[in-house]
Amino acid sequence: MGARSKARKRAVDVLYAAALRDGDPIALHAERASLAQHPAPDDYATTLIEGVVANRERIDELLTEHSEGWTLDRMPFVDLAILRMGVYELLWAQDVPDPVAIDEAVQLARSLSTDDSPRFVNGVLGRLATIADQLRATL
Repeated sequence: MGARSKARKRAVDVLYAAALRDGDPIALHAERASLAQHPAPDDYATTLIEGVVANRERIDELLTEHSEGWTLDRMPFVDLAILRMGVYELLWAQDVPDPVAIDEAVQLARSLSTDDSPRFVNGVLGRLATIADQLRATL
C-alpha cells in the first residue's frame, strides 16, 4: 500500500472515530499523533482531515443531494467517512485525478465496510464526478 493510500486510511479512521464519539476529527488526529502506539502524523492525512472539516457543510450538502434514497443519518459511519474524504479529494485536492479519488474511496469501502458499500461509494462519487468541473467552479 502506497503512502497516500495509508494516509487516506488513517484519515478515514480518524473521521470515523470522531463521528462515533461526536468529537472533533482534528483534535482526535492530534491526540493520536501524540501517542506512541500510533504512527506519526502524515501530512496528507492531516490535509484530508482538515479539508473535510473545513468543507464539511458543503460536502454534506452534496452527499445529501447525490445519495439517491439515502440520508446521511442512515449511512453507516464508515461509509460516510469514506464518502466525505472522497468528495473532498474529488473537488478540492487538485493534485488527485478524479478516477484516483473514486478508486481509492471504493478500495477503502471494500476493505472497511459492507459488501454493498463499494458499489454505493462508487455510485455517489461517480455521479459527483460527472459534474465535478461545474462544482469546482462554484467553490
